[in-house]
Amino acid sequence: MITNEQGVNIDVKIDRDNLYIEESFTDLTAGYIRRLTPVTPDGLPDNSRKTIFIAQTQVMTQGGPLPIQGPIEADNFKQALEKFPAAVNEAVEMLIERSNEMRRQEASKIVLPGSEVSSIFTK
Repeated sequence: MITNEQGVNIDVKIDRDNLYIEESFTDLTAGYIRRLTPVTPDGLPDNSRKTIFIAQTQVMTQGGPLPIQGPIEADNFKQALEKFPAAVNEAVEMLIERSNEMRRQEASKIVLPGSEVSSIFTK
């Protein structure tokens, strides 16, 4: 356990059963593919678990660049390259859906002046 300057105890532990070595591939324009290869606590390949591929890119918005990332369902790097565009599109669609849902939730919280009064007269 580590105690920081403010006296807060921090108990940080690495999950020895969930270790990966990370590699990053890029074309320097469209984005990155991260390959997470499972390893044992000894740093040796763990063939009992599946390699994970993650697509990363960014899109320009009015507020500046927006990072996008999402999983790529692939068995190897070649498949990950082929599936990169679809994974990015899916991640963007999920981001738009979440954004729209947040807008709906916020809109449902808005109380317009007089809305309480009009509901009294309709009863």
